[in-house]
Amino acid sequence: MSAEFHDYIVYDVLGHIPHITSRRMFGGYGIYHEDIIFAIIAEDELYFKVANNNRAQYEKHESKPFTYRGHKDRKPTVMSYWLVPEEITNDAELIEQWLFGAKEAHNK
Repeated sequence: MSAEFHDYIVYDVLGHIPHITSRRMFGGYGIYHEDIIFAIIAEDELYFKVANNNRAQYEKHESKPFTYRGHKDRKPTVMSYWLVPEEITNDAELIEQWLFGAKEAHNK
């Protein structure tokens, strides 16, 4: 996990959006908007929360969910956070739209 990637996401990609904060967690970061977690940074990748309200847009971009292997059983665990496509992180308007979709997914 690089601090540089975290800073790039929080300050450059999301910096134009007020009330963005982050907290270290499980070897990565949780990213919050107004104290609601909507994203994680893991393995130098940005993942947004996904539910039925926004899953189709991630599937359209052929995104995949974050998956990790547990320590005890080593079975893969699939989370409800999906990789944000690079073309979305490079567009300030789209990243903000996707952020609010991820916040809505948090409440589902």
